[in-house]
Amino acid sequence: MSHVSEKKIVVREGWGMLALFLPMLLVSAAMFFGGIPLMPLGIVLIVAGVILALISLVGLCGFFTLQPNEAIVLSFFGPYVGTVRDAGFYWANPFYSKTKVSLRARNFEGTRLKVNDKQGNPIEIAAVIVWQVTDTAQALFEVENYEEYVKVQSETAVRHLANHYAYDHGEEHEVTLRSGVEVVCEALCKELQERLSKAGVGVIEARLTHLAYAPEIAGAMLKRQQAEAVIAARQKIVHGAVSMVQMALTELSDKNIIQLDENRKAAMVSNLLVVLCGESDVQPVIQAGGRDN
Repeated sequence: MSHVSEKKIVVREGWGMLALFLPMLLVSAAMFFGGIPLMPLGIVLIVAGVILALISLVGLCGFFTLQPNEAIVLSFFGPYVGTVRDAGFYWANPFYSKTKVSLRARNFEGTRLKVNDKQGNPIEIAAVIVWQVTDTAQALFEVENYEEYVKVQSETAVRHLANHYAYDHGEEHEVTLRSGVEVVCEALCKELQERLSKAGVGVIEARLTHLAYAPEIAGAMLKRQQAEAVIAARQKIVHGAVSMVQMALTELSDKNIIQLDENRKAAMVSNLLVVLCGESDVQPVIQAGGRDN
């Protein structure tokens, strides 16, 4: 299978050729109508006028215009001839087939796809792809429809990406879809470029626009996230409470405020932890005094 790559072709400026064909058309009209009164000797003049008019009309079919960020692909009865990219007014062989291709950047916003992440959890994911045609010959001749090719390959790349990353809670220092957005988008852009280069398409940017757990597990995953948040908060509270208890015991001992035996230290630690770690306000009981039995 032969591969086609873009090549530049030099064509003529349109204004100069227009200045040639318009006078030819006027001359052919003058020859035709001038030969009628001279019949039958004027038949030669009439035939020459008709032939010149046909040449002029065919020549006028070779004109085309290009706007900025547009290209036109020329082919001659099948084989690819070349591509014109510069904006302007041009003339080329009237028998060339001319196909315009936009070189402007385009957006492809993918639909929400339901896939499994690396851990097997069903998730919903969508991405937007910014792309443009970089090789007009490949875009037209290497694939059937390059716009449809971009759509299908983009969805395939997003699915493949989701299967290689965990949505969240991956292994230690592992990049996940939620935590490593920049890394994930860079990987998506690289994979898309590999897939779309065959179609002469360049990827400018690729970004995730939607990322969530699938509805059937979203509730359970939300509860897990809430539980993990509560556990993390409790760990901070306990760590702070232990530090405060240690500081209190150290201060009491260093300043000789009170001497506590092991049983009283244990009771004090227990009471302080209850006060510091409890969710509700603690109502202290003050011992006003009394007789020892």
